[in-house]
Amino acid sequence: MKNRPFLSRINNWFVFTLLTVIVIALIVSSNILIKSLREKEAERIKVFATALKILQDNQQKSSETQELLFAILTENDQIPSILTDENRNPFIFDGSSRNIPKEILDSPEELKKLISKMENNYDPFEIEISKGAKQLVFYDNSKLLNNLRYYPYFLGLFILSYLLFIFWFLRTIKKTDEGYLWAGLAKETAHQIGTPLSSMIGWMEIMKLETPESEGVYEIEKDIERLRTISERFSKIGSVPELNDLNFNETIVQNYDYLKTRISKKIDFSLHLPTYTVLVPHNKILMSWVIENLVKNAVDAMKGIGTLQMSVFERNKNLLIEVKDSGSGMTKQQARNAFKPGYSTKKRGWGLGLSLARRVIHEYHNGDIKISQTEVGKGTTFRITIKKA
Repeated sequence: MKNRPFLSRINNWFVFTLLTVIVIALIVSSNILIKSLREKEAERIKVFATALKILQDNQQKSSETQELLFAILTENDQIPSILTDENRNPFIFDGSSRNIPKEILDSPEELKKLISKMENNYDPFEIEISKGAKQLVFYDNSKLLNNLRYYPYFLGLFILSYLLFIFWFLRTIKKTDEGYLWAGLAKETAHQIGTPLSSMIGWMEIMKLETPESEGVYEIEKDIERLRTISERFSKIGSVPELNDLNFNETIVQNYDYLKTRISKKIDFSLHLPTYTVLVPHNKILMSWVIENLVKNAVDAMKGIGTLQMSVFERNKNLLIEVKDSGSGMTKQQARNAFKPGYSTKKRGWGLGLSLARRVIHEYHNGDIKISQTEVGKGTTFRITIKKA
């Protein structure tokens, strides 16, 4: 059970690594495909330039040859291209440019800018005409290729977002299932305790009638009342508890008085409270459970000897409750996993106390509980933050 958070962390890293590898593989494969398409477009322009050269030769050509040359020129219906002289002055005749917008062809300045842009992207193909004259064929990516340049990144982002959503959704379902499991377990425990508890209360009333002055009967009655409180705590898990603007000092004092008589006398247990009444919306039974869990954890960490300090103070509009011990402290890894269900540093621990305490504070009181300070060998401080009335 202790290894579960570690294994869960490994699984999370495995999924993250797998997603990253998939996205990178998609981007790399798409870039290879785009590179291949660019090379094919360059080959098509090379054939286009060759057709232009042959068409401008003075040699007599058959009608079939001319038809073939014109077919090659007209076949380019996607790649922007333009024919210029060796000084980069564009020719203006039918077939000298392909797939160039008319507004650019009608503007000499825009046409020069386009030629300069094409030259920055690709070296032009050179055509040798008779008597040493030269012409240049400039070209650029087709619209399809330009759009495909961004395709791998959009695809990778989409797949990554989709897989992360699936991962988040599955984790949410898992947490929900765990919540139902703990709530069901708590309610079933309350139900199981309730039956013998009712019987014990009945027998207790009979004993009080027979020996009303017995100290033992009085102590048993206190323990039965305690069992009734525990049963009520469990029954409230999984349902929305009622929050009342109660005097928080009173709740803490009752817990302190009860716990002080039940922990080791070798522990210096102290309580520091505001000197005025503090009204905080809280459920007394569940809040007592949280405090009791923190105190018992502190006592276990000190192994029955040490200093335990419980403090209540205000900060802005919040009330803070701190439980500070001088126990064994925690490592960073232990502190990160402390509130996870099933995690425990004790040999016989179930790992339920702190996880249920967090549920009570987060979900029922809209507050926060965390380890504000811990150091191995020096102790730990738990801090609860809840809003005042």
